[in-house]
Amino acid sequence: MSISLVVVDDQASVREALAVMLGLADDIDVVATATNGEEAVAAATEHTPDVVLMDLHMPVLDGVEATTRIRAASPSVQVVVLTTFDDDESILAALEAGAAGYLTKEADRARIEQAVRSAGAGQVVLAPEVQRRLLSLATTRRARPAADDRLLSLTAREREILGLIGEGLRNPEIARHLVISEATVKTHINNLFAKAGFTSRADAVRYALSVAGEPAEPGYRRAE
Repeated sequence: MSISLVVVDDQASVREALAVMLGLADDIDVVATATNGEEAVAAATEHTPDVVLMDLHMPVLDGVEATTRIRAASPSVQVVVLTTFDDDESILAALEAGAAGYLTKEADRARIEQAVRSAGAGQVVLAPEVQRRLLSLATTRRARPAADDRLLSLTAREREILGLIGEGLRNPEIARHLVISEATVKTHINNLFAKAGFTSRADAVRYALSVAGEPAEPGYRRAE
């Protein structure tokens, strides 16, 4: 079964190259292209694709607002950002808008194709440099004490794993970091997803980011 895709970029050469390149994959079907965020929203409404490959900085309507509108109207549509920008503000804005992935335009064909496939399967896709930025942010921020029932319902270990998910770590990396088996990590993730009502890893990443806000206390660091 092929993955339906909308490609969005305001630069014609980039947009057309991406559409041709990704259209060559046997399991990816490019159903439309768009030159700005407004066209992206219209294309997503018309085609309800599995994935939208979204540029960020565009005229008329930027990628962040377009992502917000698409996700609000069609939660099943996954958005993967593909942009030249990898600053903290852009990354957080895109993920908080509902993007399931974030790549820079340095990514090669194989990585972009895999990102589309992973997003179509409901997985979070982060470029290595984006993971490093999220890790850097997380080590200088701590979860603020909030009366959020979802957070309060989690065990200490589940909260710890949620924080690592928010940093962009995958299950094998979490297992190595905590010195536990990958099977145990999966069990904890299944439990915290059930308690918090997450339906995808992207939901968990966005929530983890939303509860990371206050500056770290002096001497605070993530456990090694």
